[in-house]
Amino acid sequence: MKDDKNISDFKANNQNIVENKALNFFEALIPVILLMGLLFYNIVFADGELLGTYSNQFILLIGGAIAAFVGFFNKVSLQLMLTEIWENLKSVFVPILILFLVGALAGTWLISGVIPAMVYYGLQVLSPAIFLPASVVISAIISIATGSSWTTSATVGIALVGIGTALGINPGMIAGAVISGAYFGDKMSPLSDTTNLAPAMAGTDLFTHIRYMTITTVPTILVTLVVFAIISATIDTSGSADVSNLLQTIDATFNITPWLFLVPIIVIALILMKTKPLVALATGVIIAAIFAFIFQTEVLNNLGNSKLSTVITSIFTDTQISTNNEKLNELFSSGGMEGMLWTIFLIVCAMIFGGIMDGIGALSRITEALLSVATSVFGLFASTVISCLGLNAIASDQYLAIVIPGKMFKKAFEDKGLAPENLSRTLEDSGTVTSVLIPWNTCGAYQSGVLGVGVGEYFFYAIFNWMSPFTTLIFAALRIKIKQLSNSK
Repeated sequence: MKDDKNISDFKANNQNIVENKALNFFEALIPVILLMGLLFYNIVFADGELLGTYSNQFILLIGGAIAAFVGFFNKVSLQLMLTEIWENLKSVFVPILILFLVGALAGTWLISGVIPAMVYYGLQVLSPAIFLPASVVISAIISIATGSSWTTSATVGIALVGIGTALGINPGMIAGAVISGAYFGDKMSPLSDTTNLAPAMAGTDLFTHIRYMTITTVPTILVTLVVFAIISATIDTSGSADVSNLLQTIDATFNITPWLFLVPIIVIALILMKTKPLVALATGVIIAAIFAFIFQTEVLNNLGNSKLSTVITSIFTDTQISTNNEKLNELFSSGGMEGMLWTIFLIVCAMIFGGIMDGIGALSRITEALLSVATSVFGLFASTVISCLGLNAIASDQYLAIVIPGKMFKKAFEDKGLAPENLSRTLEDSGTVTSVLIPWNTCGAYQSGVLGVGVGEYFFYAIFNWMSPFTTLIFAALRIKIKQLSNSK
């Protein structure tokens, strides 16, 4: 049973946070240290195959088992841990459905000619000299409009990776540009859930929060654009992509027509109309399947004896469209829903580990320890940043990386005479945008799964994302635009 003398909890924005006074800081760190050690060994020395294809998933479960032993040692009930695991799993139920639909979307958009059409026309418009900064801007615009970095990656992100790969640009660079723009837009959009959550936790209003974020966010995105412009001007793609040959091959394989753009336009329009993502993506799958019958009869005939079974196969399993160009053969393949299983298993295992860590009170204990050493204004900002980064890695969930530090550090910011928008901005600069840099975080797993580029490949090029916490710390250290409470001296 739960010991009410030692364990308490509170709920904020549907996120339950458990506090356990009996658990000390070093005990809370045991599962984290062992988890990080195993993951490091798996990545560096075992090429990610320490325990087979699903090594990271098994390691997260091992970390969860260790955390459970720590919990049992501190008299935390199994029921409480299972309850927190269930709460975590419930929180990712919709994202998992979205991932399945994104897999189906990729398959149907391939056989319907939507993705080939995007690549075909994109190759004629986006040259290597402007491709990377253009990808940042395009992704930012879509993300601001939709309020979702996930939707941006699932639509224009997939197309941009396809176009850039055909141009001979490193996929890690393309994914980094897409993610940088998508998360800039996600941060600055009033439609974004995290942009609403951060000010709610800190105690300020939405538009004050957005205005205050521009102080650190705009310089960061400008630096990102400059860096990508320099990279685009210096990368050598000569000989790596014969555009005219690529265009001829695509045109010979598919029936390319501007009418195919109706599918992504309808999906984006539905999202702008605030239709639920599941409905919007499912609509995209259905319309693409219909367009496959209308526009790509020859493709369907070449893939199988039955057009209907070919479409169904593209939704659920592998689809490979062969051309006379090896680069396009790699591009024109999709795993359907089945291709998303590795990512979904990773998310489920991460939620199990995070749920147990929360259930035993380890998450709040680690945050409290960071808070206790924040004696100066800069130390307070630094502790918040470290807490957000740590929780993205430990809890594997960007919402907890906002909610827990937001709740724990709110009074400390008030005591220092700092306006709440300082906290809300720091939560976004270090919690929201860095979630995508952790392979087993829901955001990292999603983006790598959708874009088909591993976190390790795009990490360095997700410039906006890893620069943001540094920017907020620089501004804090130099006391630039650190707003005080109106009644503070």
